[in-house]
Parts: sequence; C-alpha cells; structure tokens
Amino acid sequence: MLDVPLLVRDRDLPASDGLVFERINPITGNVASRAAAATFADAADAVAAAAAAFPAWSETGPGERRARLNRAADGLCSRLGDFVAAMADETGATAGWARFNVSLAADMLREAAAAVTQIGGEIVPSDQPGMTAMAIRQPVGVVLGIAPWNAPVILGVRAIAMPLACGNTVVLKASELCPRTHRLIGDVMREAGLGAGVVNVLSNAPADAAGIVEALIAHPAVRRVNFTGSTRVGRLVGEAAARHLKPALLELGGKAPFLVLEDADLDEAVRAAAFGAFMNQGQICMSTERIVVDDTVADAFAEKLARKAATLVAGDPRKANTPLGSIVGFEAVERIDGLVKDAVAKGARILTGGHANGTLMDATVLDHVTSAMRIYAEESFGPVVAIVRVRGVEEAIRVANDTEYGLASAVFGRDLNRAMQVARRIEAGICHINGPTVHDEAQMPFGGVKASGYGRFGGKAAIHEFTELRWITISSQPRHYPI
Repeated sequence: MLDVPLLVRDRDLPASDGLVFERINPITGNVASRAAAATFADAADAVAAAAAAFPAWSETGPGERRARLNRAADGLCSRLGDFVAAMADETGATAGWARFNVSLAADMLREAAAAVTQIGGEIVPSDQPGMTAMAIRQPVGVVLGIAPWNAPVILGVRAIAMPLACGNTVVLKASELCPRTHRLIGDVMREAGLGAGVVNVLSNAPADAAGIVEALIAHPAVRRVNFTGSTRVGRLVGEAAARHLKPALLELGGKAPFLVLEDADLDEAVRAAAFGAFMNQGQICMSTERIVVDDTVADAFAEKLARKAATLVAGDPRKANTPLGSIVGFEAVERIDGLVKDAVAKGARILTGGHANGTLMDATVLDHVTSAMRIYAEESFGPVVAIVRVRGVEEAIRVANDTEYGLASAVFGRDLNRAMQVARRIEAGICHINGPTVHDEAQMPFGGVKASGYGRFGGKAAIHEFTELRWITISSQPRHYPI
C-alpha cells in the first residue's frame, strides 16, 4: 500500500533510475507513502505513451467511451476505503472529506460520460456558392493535468475527466504531498479498461517538480495544460505554457469574501460561513477567508459565529471523532500562526481558537480585521476566518473587491433583487446568494478571474477548453479563381 510506482501504458513502473521519495504523515510522522521519483526520461515516456494511445481513444465511439467512464465512476466508489485511508495518511483529511471527494469525483466522471455526445459543431453559412462550411470540435491530443493535494480525488479526477470525454489522452502529474492518493485514480482508470496509455500517472520528488513540469509542458505532443494550485506556481505554469504557445486552464488561489448585509438571516449566514471557512480545515480554494459584515449586525453575527466555531475542534482523522482534521504540515501551521499573530498585534481580536497543537488547529475567528493586517490580503489556507466590519452596501462591495483574487464569493440578504445586484458587482468567477462560498457541482462552469486564474472546468465550458475548433469546408461545384 505504501509503495507508489509510476503508471505508464497501464504498467506499474519504477523510476528509470530507481529513486523514490517519501511522504510523511503530518500527524504521526510515519511514512504515508513511498513513491517513484520520475526522471525526465520517465516524463517523456509517459507523454509518448499517451500520444501512442491517442489515435485509438480519439476514434472510440461515444457509446463505448461513455461506458468506460461510467465504469471508472463505479470503480472510484468501490475503492472508497482505500481513498479514505490514503487521504488520512498523506494529508490528514477527515473521513467525511474523503467520502465527499470520492462522491463528487464520481459525479464528475458521470458528467463527463454524459458529455461525449455533446461535443458537436455547427453549419456556418458561407458566401461561396455551393460551399458547405462547418465549425467542428475535435480532440487536441495529449492533455497534461497537474492536480493539488487539498481535494486530491476531486481535483485529480477533474484534471482528466473532461479531457478524456473529449477524446484526448492524459498524463496526470501527482502532487508530491499525496502521490498514493493520486495514483489510486490511475488504478481506477486502468481497472475500468480505458486502454493502455490513455491515462498515465507520474509522481516526482519535490525538488524535481519545477523541472519535470517544464519538461512535460515543453514536450511537442502535449497540446493542453490544466493546473489547479497556488497563484505563485500557477504563474510559472502559465508562463511556461505561453512560451510554448500552449493553452492553459489555471484554477488558482482565492480570498473568498462572504458578505453579510444588514437584512441577512444571521443564523443561516453563520451556518454557511462556518462550513465555508472551516471545512477541510479551510484548505479549499473556495474557503471563506473574509466575512464582510454590515456594522449594524456585526456584533450579533460575530457572537453567533464564535459560538458555532468553538464547537469545531481538530483531532486525528483516523479516530473519526472530531469535525476537523490535520493541517497538511508544520510549515503551513507556522504560516497560519504568523498571520494570526500579526493581526492580533495590529488590533484584531481572537473570538475563539488561535492556537495549534502540532498540526491540529481548532477553528479560529478573528474580529475587527483591517487592511493593515496581512490576513486581510494573504490567503491563509487554514482554519482561520477574518471578520471585516463595514458601513453599507457600497463599502461591502469595495472591500469584497479589494483583493488580487477572484474565485468564489457569497452574499447573504433577504432582499434577493438587491443581493443579485451586489453579486453582479463582485469580481469573482463564482458567487452564491444565501449559500456558502464552498460549493461545486460537476456540470457547473468552475473558475476564477484576476489572480485566481482563467478558463473554466465543468460541463460544456470544459468542452471549449479541451477541444480544437476547426473550420472545414466542402465545395460541391466548381469555383471561380481570379488567376
């Protein structure tokens, strides 16, 4: 279970030089996985395998492609126990979060399966007599998917599901923090019988990540890149893809604002804010980072949220007796702790939480946060939420947009017409009215603006990302030429 080989052409392979790296359990300090550390030669081999598999997979009929993707969805669910164990060991995730990962990832595969007959085109009227002009969508070739650790099954499957549905073959570059979990996705695809080389999974040592990614993007057979992760790394991926003139879909960091207007249902807002801020220890790109509250209801809201957050304690996910699990590592804990201390030193108040025990950190609520504090602008990616008090709707919108990020957002208010007007003015790819910032469905266009990236995963929007739009004409009569 701990040994994680590469998956190339449906074969389990060691790294070509035999090297491995270890991922350590963030709670116990024990080895969670021992994975093959891919070399440049291994990366090239994985792309070559995907390229060789592309002609047959791209010509596979939609019915058969749908059947295999649906088998993969069923296979994912059948391996639930393996995913729960792997996520707990590698990332400190709770069983509930792992189960949700598998459930949504299975939905993504089924949605992709349903999309195989939606990859169409259109007849475009031509000025040329006797000419039929068509705009058709075709698979592009090999797609490179780079997935993160925080929602490893959801985001690992999302990196490959729609590319596969569109007729492409894929190379999934596993996260260095959860190679065992991401490799399990490859096992499921192999067991579903997609075909040798259709899905290939590479793991690499942390020190080699930049070089391996650059080599994969540069490979001539790779035609599309998708990346989910931090904005810092996303800029590097985007720059590398641009140098090689390859389209990239980037879903990056967030600093999701949660607006509480003066007419909001405070009890419902508290429930949504607590879920959005603290699910998976706040380690979700959509996590509620800033609660922007109208001053007239701020005291009541803060009191209710603090009371709710005090019940959200962290513990060893293997014991399954706490709502929160572990932070991914000590480095993350130190960074989060630094943000909290900076805020307190500049006048913020800790309403609950604020301390870590190893990599375990209970839900933390900071009140009276201002723009002078680091946590106002920096993504915490932890179980910490900041309350920013404002006066009126216009200031709430200004504060919501006062960030480089623009992924998820939420607005709470009983006047739905006004809430909708506010939602339309928030600079984010996603906004939920009277719902949490953390929400995803397989068929929805998912993605951000500004430093949260560009492009959209999900449903019909993803077909645009992973196909080539071609113009093809048929002339049915002789044409006149000027020379």
